[in-house]
Amino acid sequence: MSVRIVALVGSLRAGSHNRQLAEAAVKLAPEGAEVSILEGLADIPFYNEDIDVEGSVPAAATAVREAVAAADAVILFSPEYNGTIPAVLKNAIDWLSRPYGGGALTGKPVAVVGTAYGQFGGVWAQDEARKAAGIAGAKVLEDVKLSVPGSVVRFAETHPVDDEEVAAQLVAVLGQISVAAAA
Repeated sequence: MSVRIVALVGSLRAGSHNRQLAEAAVKLAPEGAEVSILEGLADIPFYNEDIDVEGSVPAAATAVREAVAAADAVILFSPEYNGTIPAVLKNAIDWLSRPYGGGALTGKPVAVVGTAYGQFGGVWAQDEARKAAGIAGAKVLEDVKLSVPGSVVRFAETHPVDDEEVAAQLVAVLGQISVAAAA
């Protein structure tokens, strides 16, 4: 049976380098693993406990919860917005954290990677995403990291899957996630 890894991309921008990095993960998934990009994060309303009740949960939130619950592991692709996690990714984590103690992320292996324009590749945002996912109940893979700096220049004419260094690092990350998910 294949390890199912779901990817959540924290950038909604057309041509997002983090989306491209997630696309590379789909193509580079090791044998015995399957990576799929979860669509629809833009459709989820901001988390509100008043609508997170039976019969009122928005369909987009239910779809994200079901997709993550069915996965063996999660990989978050996070750019850095003003030094922190993008709202769309934080909102998804909030929805996935409920119900408290039994959300879709509870006990699930989660890795956080990404790329950003700055010289550190978005490490602050990635650290914040790890923190939020851990508080949401995920089994955060703290040692599984990939931060690619200078995305605007580095990926101006090259897709991440065609960047040998990035592809090799992403393959290593996917291998680590696969092992954690199979454990």
